[in-house]
Amino acid sequence: MKKVTVFGGAGFLGSHVADALTEAGFDVTVFDLKPATNLAKGQKMVVGDITDPLDVEKAVRGADAVYNFAGIADLAEAHSKPVDTVSVNILGNVVILEACVKAKVKRYVFASTIYVYSQAGSFYSASKQACEAYIENYKRYRGLDYTILRYGSLYGSRSNDQNIVYRLLKQALTEHKLSYFGDGEEIREYVHVDDAARYSVEILEPEFANQNLIVSGHQAIKVRDLMEMINEMLGGKLKLEFNSKRGAPVANTHYHRTPYSFTPKIGRKLIGRQYIDLGQGLLRLLDEIQGLLHEEKEKRKP
Repeated sequence: MKKVTVFGGAGFLGSHVADALTEAGFDVTVFDLKPATNLAKGQKMVVGDITDPLDVEKAVRGADAVYNFAGIADLAEAHSKPVDTVSVNILGNVVILEACVKAKVKRYVFASTIYVYSQAGSFYSASKQACEAYIENYKRYRGLDYTILRYGSLYGSRSNDQNIVYRLLKQALTEHKLSYFGDGEEIREYVHVDDAARYSVEILEPEFANQNLIVSGHQAIKVRDLMEMINEMLGGKLKLEFNSKRGAPVANTHYHRTPYSFTPKIGRKLIGRQYIDLGQGLLRLLDEIQGLLHEEKEKRKP
């Protein structure tokens, strides 16, 4: 495989995967609604809409593999906008699938979530369920090979306030406290975006064709313990706040102990030979956020 098109390639995870593909020697086209702010040397940028068949067909033409990271990814936004979630996530996915078949793409890689068959996740997980079903049927009836990647809790460079780790670190630096909606006993397996991107390139190997794979961290940790780690890194002077009232609709879109519920569609967990330690990853992101805050402060000076 030589040419790859990455839909949603200007976003948090998509941009890292696009860069990892470029580093691995692929000819990468990035497709997104807005131009990428960090386009790597050699990458081609295409601005377009995944629900527009003409835009998508042009971007897919000549590609050996296609990645789809596009769509509504924030759980709260998907919960409040179910119609938009169907239009962008499900329809957009099918438009790309159809274009891949026409262009004889060798592999379709789809960004799903560990929420996909959970009782949590609201309309977001429902949209991912529908997308996975369409992908499997495009293999069955159109012969399009795929790899579905079910990502866990990502963190790292280029994230924003929608990302819980980024939000906590930024709050620690600006408000000198850490607040979380939940009791802090929620368990997560945080995976650094650099690791996730590297795994996302490795799966183009033939052995991963037509597989559902889980991409999550190596270390299960309670959210409370994550917050304590951040507190210790910053001198132990932060105030920790928890709102344990779990009745709000958005809160119920998140899982507590595990994202999994009984389902016959099991995904295999992808384990890398090396990975970024959570503590080191937090320090790197802290440094990045502090730099951004300093830049903003300098810009505000008269």
